[in-house]
Amino acid sequence: MTLPTIVKDIQVSPRGPGNAADFDRGVLDRFFRITERGSCVSFEVRGGTATFFAMAYVVVLNPIILSSGTDAYGHSLDSGQLATATAVVAAFTTLLMGVIGNMPIALGAGAGVTSIVTLQLAPRMSWPDAMGMVVLAGIAIMILVATGLRERVMNAVPASLRKAIAIGIGLFIALIGLVSAGFVSRMPDAAHTIVPLQLGVNGHLAGWPTLVFILGALLTFALIIRKVPGAVLISILAMTILAVVIDTVADVDPAAWGLTAPHWPGNPLASPDFGLLGQVSLFGGFREVGVLTGTLFVFTVLLSCFFDAMGTVLSIGEKAHLLDDAGRLPGISKVLMADGVATALGGAASCSGNTCYVESTTAVTEGARTGLSSIVTGVLLLGTLFLTPLAAVVPAQAAAPALIAVGALILAGSVRDIDWDDRTIAIPAFLTMLLMPFTYSITNGIGIGFVTFCLLRLASGRGREVSPVLYAASTAFVFSYLMPELGLA
Repeated sequence: MTLPTIVKDIQVSPRGPGNAADFDRGVLDRFFRITERGSCVSFEVRGGTATFFAMAYVVVLNPIILSSGTDAYGHSLDSGQLATATAVVAAFTTLLMGVIGNMPIALGAGAGVTSIVTLQLAPRMSWPDAMGMVVLAGIAIMILVATGLRERVMNAVPASLRKAIAIGIGLFIALIGLVSAGFVSRMPDAAHTIVPLQLGVNGHLAGWPTLVFILGALLTFALIIRKVPGAVLISILAMTILAVVIDTVADVDPAAWGLTAPHWPGNPLASPDFGLLGQVSLFGGFREVGVLTGTLFVFTVLLSCFFDAMGTVLSIGEKAHLLDDAGRLPGISKVLMADGVATALGGAASCSGNTCYVESTTAVTEGARTGLSSIVTGVLLLGTLFLTPLAAVVPAQAAAPALIAVGALILAGSVRDIDWDDRTIAIPAFLTMLLMPFTYSITNGIGIGFVTFCLLRLASGRGREVSPVLYAASTAFVFSYLMPELGLA
């Protein structure tokens, strides 16, 4: 069986036309359409590994956020059980995306949804009740996908606005990288200044962790410019090793590294605790807060998951050159259905709704174009069930340069394609790009962009050019923004 040239970089022992290894590789290539999308197995493996390192922090971060809150009865969730639930759901849903959606997209507990659950839902009900509402939101998303409504919303977005969403996400993940690495920090309110962010700590750069980040950023950019295969992954691994060495020989305050200090664990193995899986009450929350407020809570979770994933999918599809001539992603319904399932499963496992991760763009930077990359990421995430201490070795300062590089590449590849001469699209595009990083939310950027676009088209007498689906989505956003003022949130 003759193999496509592009996948011949994998060496096997030739045993003639009946070689089982050749047959397996051919099946793999056809199933994931690797050659058709201009990729190869090595690109997919590198991309999936890079994405894992870029998003592995979720196994540490999500339990910290959820375990910091208490429900209406004063109960807290166990951080060990949360780590297990976070890892197993992220792994399973990422594998599901690879097999069903065939996209280089990893999924994990969404920070936005987790914050909603911790700060809005749990204080009004029990944890199982709050997670039940996440499950209902996931079911609603699946219904929207099955009816085609979710895909119609995405296809109704003008091409220039889709470009702006991709750019906004690029700027957003770059800011995430800068903040998580400590290169940019929040200006404390006690400073009595209107400036919200500052360089480093107290306005200047200092400390070994900052040096690791700077060297990592320089190395990443240099390798990308030199077109070195595996640039992002090489940088992450090299800076992790450097961080471990520095932490071992220098007197570094553990807090300076942030959430994950590069301490080599004495025992790299950990036993998973599945105690939280299935601890959910689908409709108990409605008894606690009433049908109207409960429905609005479900709507809030749905809105966050719906548009976070939409922006991420469009951004990755654009960067991977997988969109058709109309700017649409073929087979997107399978991708969106996998995302809806992830939201529901996250709630069922009590680790909050799972959604598409913007860090998946690191896989595309490595050349990944198919779901095989997600399979690799999913398998590595499964490994964290038993190797949680090792997953926590990679500090943010080693992974953050990848996010900066991805943000820069997204911006460079999309900004020129926006129709800046049409002010009814230029202004919404600008606001979309601006507000994603400035409000630290993909959903907010998309919402303001949608609403502004509809209003400006109406004001210019071009309201008929806007899809009714986009009007409906904008109305939903306006309603969600007004909910606190109406006493509904």
